[in-house]
Amino acid sequence: MRRIVLASTSPFRRELMERLGIPFETAEPVFEEIVEPGEEPGELVKRLALGKAMSMAGEYPDALIIGSDQVFVSRGEIIGKPGSVERARQQLRMMSGGTHTFHTGLAVVDTASGAALSESVPFTVTLRTLVDEEIDEYIRRDDPVCCAGSFKIEGLGIALMERLEGVDFTSLIGLPLISLVSILRKLGVNPLAP
Repeated sequence: MRRIVLASTSPFRRELMERLGIPFETAEPVFEEIVEPGEEPGELVKRLALGKAMSMAGEYPDALIIGSDQVFVSRGEIIGKPGSVERARQQLRMMSGGTHTFHTGLAVVDTASGAALSESVPFTVTLRTLVDEEIDEYIRRDDPVCCAGSFKIEGLGIALMERLEGVDFTSLIGLPLISLVSILRKLGVNPLAP
């Protein structure tokens, strides 16, 4: 089995990787995330995911390095992590009753061969119409200030949703496993191999 490195310290991405049942390690990428003016969200997350993976290539000369990045788009604008309870409240009020899209970028770099595969996986969410009391209670119970979109779909955030649409719900959590398995298989790693 090839050495596999997840270029992330996110506990959510780590938990998703563990679902595949293959040995891996995690490491913090050293990469500055810069948004270029006018860059499309899908291209942005692919570039950032690839940058995170490539930033670790020198430390792991014979490994598959996985990078991932995610942006949340509402009304054509990229919305970041709220960082505070008040900002989370504002984001959820703005999103209430509307449909919004997450773009999750995935990149896998094979440092032995130099191959680099990447893609962007969109996922759309439609929130219920929420009243302030529901928003406040959600924030109090799930503490989503470190999450794009101000909710944790793997937690109580599912109660905010009216509809989810996309190919791979794990992309909403931050690491699209269906795409990752496809890329790993192309690079010679099959999670279902005996």
